[in-house]
Amino acid sequence: MNLRSALHLLASLFLATSAAFAGLADRTLDIYWIDVEGGGATLIVTPAGESVLVDSGNPFERDPGRIHKVATEVAGLKKIDHLVTTHFHADHFGGAAELSALIPIGQVHDNGIPETNPDNRPNDTRWPITISPYRNFKADGRNVLKPGGKIPLRQSDVPLELICVAAKQQFIDAPADAKPNPLSAKHEPKPQDMSDNANSIALRLSFGGFRFFDGGDLTWNTEAALVTPVNRVGQVDVYQVNHHGLDTSNNPVFVHSLAPTVSVMNNGPKKGTSASAMAALRSSPGLQAMYQVHKNVRPDGAENNTTDELIANRDEQCAAHYIKLTIAPDAKTYTLSIPATGHTRTFQTRPR
Repeated sequence: MNLRSALHLLASLFLATSAAFAGLADRTLDIYWIDVEGGGATLIVTPAGESVLVDSGNPFERDPGRIHKVATEVAGLKKIDHLVTTHFHADHFGGAAELSALIPIGQVHDNGIPETNPDNRPNDTRWPITISPYRNFKADGRNVLKPGGKIPLRQSDVPLELICVAAKQQFIDAPADAKPNPLSAKHEPKPQDMSDNANSIALRLSFGGFRFFDGGDLTWNTEAALVTPVNRVGQVDVYQVNHHGLDTSNNPVFVHSLAPTVSVMNNGPKKGTSASAMAALRSSPGLQAMYQVHKNVRPDGAENNTTDELIANRDEQCAAHYIKLTIAPDAKTYTLSIPATGHTRTFQTRPR
């Protein structure tokens, strides 16, 4: 090869490499709410193409199959780089083992697998059998996530962070300049929740000025402890409604402290959308839109639903439509969409 040819080859490689990195830098941050019928399965795909699945739905074929379809056919993934299990209820961890047979799973992050039933049922002889598939499925590594711990993600031009703000009823340190939360006095405690819901891992995703909160199934008193006497989370743009919108969660003090612009509820046709949760959302300052994965078809459905255009699945026997959130490469705007219905709506990221 002569000198001119060598220089031409080097220039071509440089341009190709530059274009590839520019493509990564220009990519959006995407979040998918996958329909697992009132369980948990939230898929995050970063601008660098890394993936984080928060919870894996129910056991058996349906939910792992739905997750796999969105991950591979919609998001174009070949691997789940990180799986976060917020707590050990079957609608949040049950699909992991079967999913791992469909697509490779990298690092697993959870509270540490409990040896006995996490709902304070130490004599439950079924628990070792129930947890065995999760304990034994193949993954690249397993990690216990603690408050302040971060999921390691590749960076692009806009800073990206996925941090644990709560786990096992322990919380991230409050910011040094945090001021007392004026809503603290409005908290009305409920009886202590002895289930593993209260131990849920809660995550805050930051991308530039954009903020997203996913708290698994955090319950009423634990929610309050996270934002009182100081707000350890801060305000967010998008709030994944805790615990599918059940009335044991979504303390108004918590919801109003986060003050989201948009909420997304991963409910089922007959699960979630409780009157108290819907009231807490509707009264939250600055809330502009409430999305639901499912329409509530219970007798109380008429008053406990958002508008039809913001619901992905309107029939009880559904086609498992997903909701997608796309944050612009500069993180200054974000768009919620329901591809199956053609709905899209764009919002401005909160100034920070």
